Amino acid sequence: MKHWVFLITLILSTMSFGQSVYRWVDKDGKVFYSDQPPPADAKSSQQKRLGSGITIDEDQTPYAVQVAVKKNPVIAYLTNCGELCDSARALLAKRGIPYTARDPEKNTNDAAALRKQIGGLEVPVMMVGETQVKGFDEANWNAALDAGGYPRLSPFIKAPVPKKSEPAAPAAPTPASSPAAAPPAQDGKENAPQP
Repeated sequence: MKHWVFLITLILSTMSFGQSVYRWVDKDGKVFYSDQPPPADAKSSQQKRLGSGITIDEDQTPYAVQVAVKKNPVIAYLTNCGELCDSARALLAKRGIPYTARDPEKNTNDAAALRKQIGGLEVPVMMVGETQVKGFDEANWNAALDAGGYPRLSPFIKAPVPKKSEPAAPAAPTPASSPAAAPPAQDGKENAPQP
């Protein structure tokens, strides 16, 4: 019962911050849930991104993304800083980047980690492996994610299926010119019938 209470508490707390929850099985068969990535010797692992409408199952994650996550995990230091933080979140969501969200305003450990990384508390900051990007500039964030091996297009969003086009309706016939009408004369006089 304690296990379920812990799990529900963990999920509810992460939903409000939009963080990831990891589930893994260790070598002894014990199941663990945490907001930290599983150890390298974990038998099977899953990552769930909660709070932003994106759910990611590591078992269904494309191999290229799994490799990028292991080699260059993404950590985003974000607060309610307004347009910059909102744009940063939108870019990560658009590209389908699995990341760990850290809020230095709400968590003292996150604040300490950010100070250690950049020497202050300015946000947004993104870490892609060892690469840090201060402030939000879409081109710089995309370049860092590209260099980290993440795909440009989200692998988690399916392309819309095009609708079958309906056959074109036949064109309406154009009215034929009546032979009785004669074109006007160029000199301004009407064409008179010839005898």
